[in-house]
Amino acid sequence: MLPRIILLTTGGTIASLQTESGLAPAMTAEDILRLCPGLAGQARIEARDVFSLDSSNIQPEEWQQLARAVCDAARDCEGIVITHGTDTMAYSASALSFMLQGLNIPVVLTGSQLPLNHPLSDAPANLSEAFTVATHAAPGVYVAFHHKVIYGTRAVKLRTLGFDAFDSINAPAVGYFDADGLHMQNAIAPCGQVAVSIPPEDMLLIEPRVFLLKLMPGTDPEIFDHIIRAGYQGLVIEAFGLGGLHYIRRNLLDCLGALSEKHILTLVTTQCLYEKADFSIYEVGRHVLQSSVWGAHDMTTEAALTKLMWVLGDRDKRLPLIGRCLAHEMIEQG
Repeated sequence: MLPRIILLTTGGTIASLQTESGLAPAMTAEDILRLCPGLAGQARIEARDVFSLDSSNIQPEEWQQLARAVCDAARDCEGIVITHGTDTMAYSASALSFMLQGLNIPVVLTGSQLPLNHPLSDAPANLSEAFTVATHAAPGVYVAFHHKVIYGTRAVKLRTLGFDAFDSINAPAVGYFDADGLHMQNAIAPCGQVAVSIPPEDMLLIEPRVFLLKLMPGTDPEIFDHIIRAGYQGLVIEAFGLGGLHYIRRNLLDCLGALSEKHILTLVTTQCLYEKADFSIYEVGRHVLQSSVWGAHDMTTEAALTKLMWVLGDRDKRLPLIGRCLAHEMIEQG
């Protein structure tokens, strides 16, 4: 008997139609299945609409709504496929990776660079591959796109137009497709995972008041005063290189101390797409270690941001986990 897979739709380019104002999500889950009749040969499919949004409008509140929909669907199926716009898919996939820890089925996000009804659309192939992953992969959250299978916390969108839009950053893709079909890489784990004993309903708690700051030469320390006054509970800083921040003339290190005094949790990552932040190499980085902030190691910006939101969702219980690998998002420092 074919496995039972539930399709959850959220809008995005894959479900868009041309309107007077441009492309806009309009297709339902049933429309998607009707336009892709070959999917019926892969699984017994139930289609459910969660919401219909351009992914630019998918925010932390929608992550929670989607996570609840996944939890509800997981009782009745062996895998879940989520269609999602590409622009913020990496954020959603990463957020779901933390919120759905312990789920015992695969959850696979996919989408397309062209609408499903476009004659050159990449949507049919991406959907077919996502359903294949949902029937064969180990439990976890994945992005399946253009013949790649990527952990949700390692996916980053690199191209605005190319069909090969996503890549796996700082970890090998967990699987790939070729003429012989799907090849899973034996569930490669870039770190030892931690067993999280948190009730499922509590796993969905997140704190959206996290600010992302990309440093530039001459960043004014006053921005940190605005962050404090605005009520942010967390900050992710994209620092220079291995983790440098300037402290001559415009002293950002003192600002990190001020954030700590206000109990604002800070994660520092690197602006470089590949490889890790390591504060121990240069003097400017070692000063960061003295400022009671956390290093994001080799996490993507998307993973650092969503992990911090998740940790702050129940700060007292989850703070000890901030430096641990939870969902393949980082290689732990020995």
